[in-house]
Amino acid sequence: MKTRNKLLTLLILSAGAATTTALINKAVKLSAVSKHILESRVSLCYRWRLGNIHYTKIGEGKPVLLVHDLSPASCSYEWHSVRRELAKNHTVYTIDLLGFGRSEKPNLTYTNYLYVQLLSDFIKSEIGHRTDIVATGAAASLAVMACGNSPELFDRLILVNPESLLSCSMVPGKNAKLYKFILDLPIVGTLIYHIASSRQNIADEFKNHYFSNPYSVTARDIDAYYEAAHLGDSPKSVYASVKCNYTKCNIINALKKIDNSIYLLGGDHLTGMEKILEEYKNYNPAIESIMIPDTKHLPQLEAPAAFHEMCETFLE
Repeated sequence: MKTRNKLLTLLILSAGAATTTALINKAVKLSAVSKHILESRVSLCYRWRLGNIHYTKIGEGKPVLLVHDLSPASCSYEWHSVRRELAKNHTVYTIDLLGFGRSEKPNLTYTNYLYVQLLSDFIKSEIGHRTDIVATGAAASLAVMACGNSPELFDRLILVNPESLLSCSMVPGKNAKLYKFILDLPIVGTLIYHIASSRQNIADEFKNHYFSNPYSVTARDIDAYYEAAHLGDSPKSVYASVKCNYTKCNIINALKKIDNSIYLLGGDHLTGMEKILEEYKNYNPAIESIMIPDTKHLPQLEAPAAFHEMCETFLE
């Protein structure tokens, strides 16, 4: 009888803890999306086979597609400081990739190949012309692979602070399936995700990695990223895929064979970035690169005027 009572007590406590955690998860999500920063922007919808994709289109001229990084809080907001300037000479498209921002976030495993297909399908369906593409960080590998597979869809590639080729080629480790299984759990996995994508962690990322000058970080930027990280049905799914390296791909062969013009922009305060850019040029000597002064990972947000000027130099 005592053992049965102990088990009953344990089950009640466990159920109570699970309920409490679920309520905390719901409260975090509601708080994160309460300011509706991203919803204030008018967007179009591309009905892709795996989910609806939100994007914007402004300007006239040769098309340019801007592709955000692959952090769980990333979205097309990354480009809001430069897209209107670029639109003076180009038709500028910004996209929220599947699993990010305002696009649908289905519960599935997100892979490099999935995003390569999305970029190619988007250009064929929504743009309809050879397109210049600007991609940040981990998304640079998506642009390279998409161009390698369908070079007729792409013109010039501008890669902003791309990952090292070693980082790009990482594969899911032996513990990846277990870690992804834990993250996919409805209550515990969601709590882990909410901790990882808390407003404080996003603010720290801005001040330590995204911006060279932490005093340039605005509360609105942090709030926009915080909102992006919590919109949709399953925002943690893309986080699990990125953390477990499912979005990675060895791009060396594609980099070697691409005939398209490739330009690399690096933040000069990012440790090791100059070496990474040289590494890319070793495999494709036609690549050109330049460092943007006094910036780190997101020069398009930190120094939009300098970023725009350098982009226009390459896009002319």
